[in-house]
Amino acid sequence: MNLNYTLQGTPNSPVLLLSNSLGSEQMMWDELVPHLLPYFQVLQYDTRGHGKSPVTPGPYTIEQLGQDVIALLDYLGIHRIDYCGLSMGGLIGQWLGIHHPERLRKLVLSNTGAKIGNDERWNGRIATITAQGMQAIVDDTMERWFTANFREHNPERVAETRAMFLRSPVAGYAACCAAIRDADFRSELSRIPVETLVITGDEDPVTNVEQAEFLVANIPHAQLRVLPARHLASTELPARYAEVLIDFLVGSTPYDRGMHVRRTVLGDVHVDRATAQATGFTADFQRFITNYAWGDIWTRPGLSKHTRSLITLSMLIALNRKAEFQMHVRAALHNGVSEDEIKEVIMHSALYCGLPAANEAFHSAREVLDQERINRSN
Repeated sequence: MNLNYTLQGTPNSPVLLLSNSLGSEQMMWDELVPHLLPYFQVLQYDTRGHGKSPVTPGPYTIEQLGQDVIALLDYLGIHRIDYCGLSMGGLIGQWLGIHHPERLRKLVLSNTGAKIGNDERWNGRIATITAQGMQAIVDDTMERWFTANFREHNPERVAETRAMFLRSPVAGYAACCAAIRDADFRSELSRIPVETLVITGDEDPVTNVEQAEFLVANIPHAQLRVLPARHLASTELPARYAEVLIDFLVGSTPYDRGMHVRRTVLGDVHVDRATAQATGFTADFQRFITNYAWGDIWTRPGLSKHTRSLITLSMLIALNRKAEFQMHVRAALHNGVSEDEIKEVIMHSALYCGLPAANEAFHSAREVLDQERINRSN
């Protein structure tokens, strides 16, 4: 099964996988991604039977869809992830938490339930779309997915989502309906050992607060967040939803967030050494760096970490700060900057910072790059 996927972010960052609702494609998460990229590599994919992933013969099972996720992670060489799944994606997340907890660091189950609907509901929906197509249920779906206020004030976003839903292959959608119909994890939730966040909307008519509370009551290490939204909470409130994810997966304070980003950019060895060397004289400065530089600035979604590395290198060349420059050459490599890009930054700096500054930068960068090659060969 060759699932269609997109993996974005800097290579030293942990992976957050986002799993879609029924009738959705990976684009449903696009508005969240800029907020998440300072912290994670973000892995989006189209569920089997949806988007650009294959439509294989149905019916499907949640186990089958969960095994697709494991196969995708194995293909990409990713052992452990944070996972966020909405609705059907939440059912897949429950299956993963029960059967493959070793692949999960933390688990987010959004707008979902341990058992969603009944046979009559799902069989009726399958019959309707098989006879009349996706158009027959799209209006009702948009009403269930979004609050009246959101539909009124965001007509373009609703139109995009409507078009996405109508693109759903009938056969793939029907096969996933069967997977949801047959899934029931009510008696197995206690087997999920990983720390779990349950999210729902206070107006969600599909997977309501009561169902969310059931998940929290039966998963050993679970907590609940209720947002002012309907079923597609991530689309209604992308910035707020992203904040909820970051609070849970990274931490709610600038220090927690800054330390997370500082480690992904500079590496654990550097950060551990700097922390261990802190004294009563320097501890406040170390905390200031973590809070302000890494927690407030490097976490801003307006620029990628790759771009921030290039900017930082250019400014340090102008300032002629060798130690900081070499540290950020290493950081740039962690952020996916290539040796050729580093070279071009230095070449460009020769015009605007002067030949002596560029010459010094080339010598300093070469020392770091040579050492990195030695490290990789050992």
